[in-house]
Amino acid sequence: MRAPRLLPKWNIMKRPILIHPDPRLKKFCADVPDISDELRVLADDMLETMYAAPGIGLAAPQVGVLQRLIVLDCVKGEDAKPRPLVMFNPRVMASSDEMNVYEEGCLSIPDQYADVERPEAVKVEWLDRDGNMRDEEFDGLWATCVQHEIDHLDGKLFIDYLKPLRRQMITRKMVKLKKELAREKA
Repeated sequence: MRAPRLLPKWNIMKRPILIHPDPRLKKFCADVPDISDELRVLADDMLETMYAAPGIGLAAPQVGVLQRLIVLDCVKGEDAKPRPLVMFNPRVMASSDEMNVYEEGCLSIPDQYADVERPEAVKVEWLDRDGNMRDEEFDGLWATCVQHEIDHLDGKLFIDYLKPLRRQMITRKMVKLKKELAREKA
């Protein structure tokens, strides 16, 4: 999920972020069977990439890894202490009946935003980087972000919540952006 309205800083990110449309962004991700040092490095790289982009959440398929891993940090403000979370195999265990609407964006769909309605609060269960089972209730922006990132693990993008015409328009813009980025690299 994106924070401010800026294109990612492609040249300083630890791992390249896939841009929609890319078939890997629409794939269901496999559970992480065991948390290895390699996966911990991936999580650290993803956090570094997310902060550099800048964003507030990133899912493993966005960096081309089809495993159930997300990172997020929704703390805002220059003086606020960061709260990076690494979640392996996250699952929503419960969600509120109350709904909330946030203007969402995505690092894989740069500079495109839309209002998406989701449950206002969710209880999420996951494995932390040490393999310990954790659970926590999230609300507000944290709830929106964790649901957005878990959607990525199921091959779902925020634009999938939009009407078809709007979704197609955004997809065409992303195809054009990918062509421009390819020309810049050539």
